[in-house]
Amino acid sequence: MINLGVEMKFKIRIEIDEDGWYVVTVPSLPGCISQGRTEKEAKKNIKEAIKLHLSSLAEEGIPIVQVKNVKETTVAVSA
Repeated sequence: MINLGVEMKFKIRIEIDEDGWYVVTVPSLPGCISQGRTEKEAKKNIKEAIKLHLSSLAEEGIPIVQVKNVKETTVAVSA
């Protein structure tokens, strides 16, 4: 595993699945997903998943770029 030497922060998305497990995804790292029986466990597990994901990107020579100055908001859509 690589040591980036800097702390990187990632926004995560936590959902509760139909079985009651907490499922966590990282929108800025497609495919990076983990879960846990509790929210605390899920957060712990996603940290490890992010480290492994970043390590894999580094091994493949894919640059790690954090997007800055992004505004997050929601919109309402009638179906």
